[in-house]
Amino acid sequence: MFESLLLLLPISILFVLVIGVVLWWAIFSGQFEDLDSAGKSILRDDDSVDAQEDTQNSERPNTTDEAKNSEVKKH
Repeated sequence: MFESLLLLLPISILFVLVIGVVLWWAIFSGQFEDLDSAGKSILRDDDSVDAQEDTQNSERPNTTDEAKNSEVKKH
């Protein structure tokens, strides 16, 4: 039992230190600066034939948003 602790304890401490260093690097290297652009980039993909129709449709006001806004104002 004691011999396994002598092996597992240093290994677990090493894993915690490695995870801490990786998290530290990720935070201070800017990995969490812009989390939304990757998700939105797929929506801005203009390869399709319908790209012109999509831009024309986006210029029209969304009636569902207007209905939600009027409901919020009533409450």
